[in-house]
Amino acid sequence: MTRAFVAAVAILVSLPAFGANGQEHAHTRAASTEKLGTVRFATSCSRSVRPRLDRAVALLHSFEFGASIRAFNEVLAADSTCAMAHWGIALSRWGNPMAPGNRAIPLLQQGRESADAAARHGVRASERERGYIHAVSQLYDDFERKDQRTRIVAYERAMSELVTRHPRDTEAKVFYALSLSASAPPTDKTYANQLKAGGILEPLWVKQPNHPGLAHYIIHTYDYPPLADKARAAARRYAGIAPSAAHALHMPSHTFTRVGMWEESVNSNHRSMKVAMDGGSLAEALHAADYAMYALLQLGKETEAKAILDGLPAIAARFDPNSVTGAAPGSAGVFAIAAIPARWALERRAWAEAAALEPRASAFPHTEAMTYFARALGAARSGDPGKAKAAIDSLSSIQKRLTAKGEGYWAEQVAIQHLAAQAWLDLAGQGETDALAGMREAAAREDATEKSVVTPGPLVPARELLGDMLMELKRPVEAGAEYRATLRNEPNRRHALRRIGGTPAPN
Repeated sequence: MTRAFVAAVAILVSLPAFGANGQEHAHTRAASTEKLGTVRFATSCSRSVRPRLDRAVALLHSFEFGASIRAFNEVLAADSTCAMAHWGIALSRWGNPMAPGNRAIPLLQQGRESADAAARHGVRASERERGYIHAVSQLYDDFERKDQRTRIVAYERAMSELVTRHPRDTEAKVFYALSLSASAPPTDKTYANQLKAGGILEPLWVKQPNHPGLAHYIIHTYDYPPLADKARAAARRYAGIAPSAAHALHMPSHTFTRVGMWEESVNSNHRSMKVAMDGGSLAEALHAADYAMYALLQLGKETEAKAILDGLPAIAARFDPNSVTGAAPGSAGVFAIAAIPARWALERRAWAEAAALEPRASAFPHTEAMTYFARALGAARSGDPGKAKAAIDSLSSIQKRLTAKGEGYWAEQVAIQHLAAQAWLDLAGQGETDALAGMREAAAREDATEKSVVTPGPLVPARELLGDMLMELKRPVEAGAEYRATLRNEPNRRHALRRIGGTPAPN
């Protein structure tokens, strides 16, 4: 490894509470027994492979997809007729079910091959097992013509049918609950799917407190501002259930972020980064780094946040977005590489720095949009309308590309960024009426959707930007209302709190 890469690893994983030596941590893990939680997944496969199959499913429940694929392949090496090992590989190939965005064609092709292999071997499997295999095949069914949303809903319905036929199958209920959360429309503010999923998961967790999927999926199920308090117990417990899984160490920070527990989020993500780096899961490490950056900036710990920023280039140079490793897909790593510098500039209101950010071309246009958004906002607020206009035009182009690709969720997020950036450019040009109208529309549209699990939060919440605009216009009472509205969705955000003269709420 290059010296720069080693230095970057040290920066990303160093915290006094946990030590800076990744080799020491790797030795500790090797010397201790692997802990992934307790899973019992009954199958008709050879009795000799059942412990290995249970381990593979435990890895799958913690979204350790690269490791789970290897584990299921080890099962097949010992029992080539085990249809459920092929099922596990197919489900692992799908990746994080909570991540928006269309799956890459090569991964879909590989997943379908595994689903087809499961179906071929399923002739000798049980009727229950064939139900699992039929369900996973829906994720890949005719993907060349069927849109992803249709296939996700078909998977959820197939899992529902499996639970109906086998009501005593706990694992079927666990996977079904996850499918409910994954298929929930991001605009449904009743959270019907999520509440139904929680109603399934919580009673099961009481009976199986060491099950990794139950704690994990409860966090995902309640990863929304009005529901986040329901996940506190799972967030505090999950890391202890499966400490060998990098994602189990990171995942509690989703809840900690939702309720503004910044110190806990920092600690969770630094622990996750260590395990992810030890396991070569750079996408997971980058994803955790983005969450850690967000939390550190809310705490005002700029020195530690800057260390993450400084370590980023060397990690990015080694990162392969096409590699399947942990819970975070390659797109999440690309997202973090773009988000971390943008957060560093925008959270500090360093407008000239934001305007100077350079976009990185990738296969994921929504990640490029974050840099253009930061450039546009920074340029508009530092007196460079030409650069702001060029960046806004780029946002418009990206939004159209995403729409054409069927990436509706990300197209809407970029449209919100475009509105906000244009509003600030309008304000710089003395267009107060247009600026406020655009900024209010951006805030309303952001309120109508949900953040993706790939991010701890927007680069800057639209309502917070609206509050800033109203302050610029000497309308502090109205601005205060917008900052308080921001805090309802994003508790303990440093900038909004400081604007209203508040202090962080206890957690």
